[in-house]
Amino acid sequence: MVGLFKKPKRHLKKLLRDGEYDEAVAFGRNLESEYSDDADFMFIMGSVYFIVDDAKRALPYFEKAFQLNKNDVELLTLKTNVHLALQQKNEAIDCCTRIITLEPKNTEALQLREELESIE
Repeated sequence: MVGLFKKPKRHLKKLLRDGEYDEAVAFGRNLESEYSDDADFMFIMGSVYFIVDDAKRALPYFEKAFQLNKNDVELLTLKTNVHLALQQKNEAIDCCTRIITLEPKNTEALQLREELESIE
């Protein structure tokens, strides 16, 4: 059990992999103050909330992770999905634009941005 406290992010990922979402949320919330400036931790917590269909709670974690790491396409992709789930079209378009800036040939982001821009 000692290793659990030496590698808490690894344990959090394991809980997520094992489908122990409620436990992952509780464990992560206990670590939050210690890891508030850790982009990877924020990404994991945002993912946990997104998996349990709580996009509103996922968003602040993805926002914080993005502040700490603006060049992570996977993060931007998940952030886009959260904005879509919350019906925040303009924010989703912004995320797509940022992905395209980082990966100009990202066809998924190009296509999604085009679709979103065509919606009135």
